[in-house]
Amino acid sequence: MHTPTRDRVDPNKLNTTPLRRPSWIRVRAPTGDTYEWLQSLVRAKSLHTVCEEASCPNMGECWGAGAATFLLLGDVCTRTCGFCDIKRGQPSPLDWLEPERVAQAVKAMQLKHAVITSVNRDDRRDGGAPIFAMLIRRIRQLHPGCSIEVLIPDFKGSLEALKIVMDARPEILNHNVETVPRLFKTVQPQDRYEWAAATLSHARQLDPEVLTKSGLMVGLGESMEEIKMVMRDQRSWGVDILTIGQYLQPSKQHLPIARYYTPEEFAELKRYGLEIGFQWVESAPLVRSSYHAVEQVRALSVVHRKLYGAAPSDQAR
Repeated sequence: MHTPTRDRVDPNKLNTTPLRRPSWIRVRAPTGDTYEWLQSLVRAKSLHTVCEEASCPNMGECWGAGAATFLLLGDVCTRTCGFCDIKRGQPSPLDWLEPERVAQAVKAMQLKHAVITSVNRDDRRDGGAPIFAMLIRRIRQLHPGCSIEVLIPDFKGSLEALKIVMDARPEILNHNVETVPRLFKTVQPQDRYEWAAATLSHARQLDPEVLTKSGLMVGLGESMEEIKMVMRDQRSWGVDILTIGQYLQPSKQHLPIARYYTPEEFAELKRYGLEIGFQWVESAPLVRSSYHAVEQVRALSVVHRKLYGAAPSDQAR
C-alpha cells in the first residue's frame, strides 16, 4: 500500500510570490463549546469530515453552529487534484460499518439537514456508491425528518453507480464541476468534464423530484466568460442550485491562486445565474458546497412541491 500524501503538484512550477490576501477574505478560527463537542463526537465514532480533511475556511462558523460535512469511504483519495488538501494514495478497504456510525452522529447532532461527501474510490467499479445508499437509508430510520444532501464523485460517468445512490432518494444530489473545461487537465487531471455532465444530467433524468446541485471554484486562471459558459452548461444539465467560491491555496504544494475575485464580481455571477434559471445561487468568496445548505433545501422544497406535487422531504421513505 502506498503511503498517503498531500502533495499535488511540482513545487518548482508554483508561483513563489503568492498574491496578498485581500481584506474581504476573513476566516474565523474554530473555537467554542459546540466546536469542541462536535470534534469529540467525530473522534469518538472514528469519522472523517471534509471540513478537516480539505481545510475548509468555514469550519469555525459551521462547527460552531453544530454543522459538519461528513466524509465517507475513508480519508485517502485515489485522485490527485491540484486544489485539494485531502490525502491521496491507495485507500484501505471499505468500512461497511461506517454508515451506521455516521447515522448515529447525525442523530446525536439532531441535524435538520445532513451533508455527506466522500473521497474518490477509483479502486472500486461502483466507486463506493453502496455506502452512500446505506447511509441515506439508515439516517431515514434513525433520524426521520432530516433531509439529506450527498456530494458524490463522478463515478467515472457510471450510470449504474449513480442509480445506486439515486434509488435511495436523497433530497439533494450534488456533484461539483469545480473548474472550466480548459483547466481540467491542470486542476483535476483524472476527471473529465463529460463525466460531470453525465452525473448531473442523468441524476435529473433518474429522479426529477431530487434537487440537483453543483459548484465552481474561481481564481485558478479562468475567465469570466468561461465561468458563464460552464454555468450555462450546468443549467442545460438540469442543475437547480449552484455554489461559487474563491479558490484558496491550502499549501505551497498546491496550485497557486491566479487572482482574487472581488465581492462585486461574485455578485455579478449570482445575478447571471439567477437570470439563466438557477433556482438558488450562493456566490461569495468563502462559499463552499455545503454553505447555507439547509436554507436551500427548505426553500426549494416549496418550488418542487409546485412543480411535481410533493417535495422530496414530504414523501414516505
